[in-house]
Amino acid sequence: MPLFSYESIDKQGQTIKGELAAPTVEGALDKLREMGLVVVDMNESVAAKKERSGLFGPKKVSLTDLAIFSRQLSSMISAGIPITRAISTLARQTANPTLSEALADISRNVEGGMTLTEAFSHYPKIFNKLYLSMINAGEVGGLLETTLLRLSNQLHKDKKLQDEIKSATSYPKGIGIFAITIFIGMLVFLVPTFEQYATADAPFISKLIFGLSASMRGYWFIWIMAILVIVFAVVMFVRSPYGHNIWEMTKLKMPIFGPIISKSVIARFARTLATLVEGGIPIVQALQTAGPTAGSDLLSAAVDNAIVRIEEGSNISSPLEESGLFPPMVTHMIAIGEESGSLPTMLDKIAEFYEEDVETASKQLGSMLEPVILVTIGVLVGGMLIALYLPMFGAVVNSGMS
Repeated sequence: MPLFSYESIDKQGQTIKGELAAPTVEGALDKLREMGLVVVDMNESVAAKKERSGLFGPKKVSLTDLAIFSRQLSSMISAGIPITRAISTLARQTANPTLSEALADISRNVEGGMTLTEAFSHYPKIFNKLYLSMINAGEVGGLLETTLLRLSNQLHKDKKLQDEIKSATSYPKGIGIFAITIFIGMLVFLVPTFEQYATADAPFISKLIFGLSASMRGYWFIWIMAILVIVFAVVMFVRSPYGHNIWEMTKLKMPIFGPIISKSVIARFARTLATLVEGGIPIVQALQTAGPTAGSDLLSAAVDNAIVRIEEGSNISSPLEESGLFPPMVTHMIAIGEESGSLPTMLDKIAEFYEEDVETASKQLGSMLEPVILVTIGVLVGGMLIALYLPMFGAVVNSGMS
């Protein structure tokens, strides 16, 4: 729906500026007249997505920023502060410039006649489908402060889950980068020192390392081009529908990391679905929102198939169980929640169980991978050193025999 910026005068003679969503200019004018405003100027505008840019572009709005804002807005509404004044106040006091600019514009738009959901929907990069669905449910049901509080708790838990996944993967990533850097450094700077001892009858592994070192030093630009081409090809393959499906299946089946990723996806899905259902969102609409926000396209597709079955009269647990992506414990607890009318409670219990499981697994991951990584680095570096010293040993033996 197009946006129209306007300037008008109210019954008290005060000038009011803002933006209004309407199908046509005439529709926008009619809305403003119904509000008792006299329109002075109106122009069609681009959707209000102004974001204050820094040196490297707009500052990203984090989950922590949104969680704090949601909790503060809930408190202000509970205290009886009008919604536009509350949002305007938070826009001035928030430390994130991107969120501050968005909130200021949202406040103006709501004051100009937009619904809260419409105003928030102009910033999809900040407020996702989950946030908009909850805002809409709270606005329609008259329980906005409760809905915002639920949103704040959900966002805090999402942030905690993200941090646990990052901490679980940061150690192996760092060690892997360190090992590759050491290996390349040895090839470029250490191997040439030993190359003078190479002979025609040097072992194959030594000749291979000497040749690899000479190639990297003499044709480094070709190596860089080759690496860039390979990275580009892999990225394009993963972005293709076929490659993306393969990558999604590979992620969930990877040893060590696969179970952590799978459990985190299920935890996020269960927590989001619980928040939506508890907030009064119909189950089909809640599933449509929770599926894409879980973090896995395979799970999202399974949820889409479940929605079709549910609309045909099926329960929730059966199609989810048939997808093979949800463990029996999850589907059984969902079935119990459906039968007893306590679905949000059961979903919360599922989320708590898997969040604790992910937290435990992420803490154990470092101790599990440390010996494997150390052995791998030892074999890599030790094997190269042995290959470098073999020609020297051969030269010493040959000179002793002569």
